Amino acid sequence: MIMGIAVAPVVALIAGILILFMPKLLNYIVALYLIIIGVLGLVSGLMPGLTA
Repeated sequence: MIMGIAVAPVVALIAGILILFMPKLLNYIVALYLIIIGVLGLVSGLMPGLTA
């Protein structure tokens, strides 16, 4: 049996810890998240065969 770690919870945990200790990073973390989600949404919209 192969065990894997889900990426989203790990990223959320790291981002939460960083924001807790350095609140000024909140703007950058949110901005990067929105940019990445937007780019992935556009790319998946251009490639109909790609499933997310």
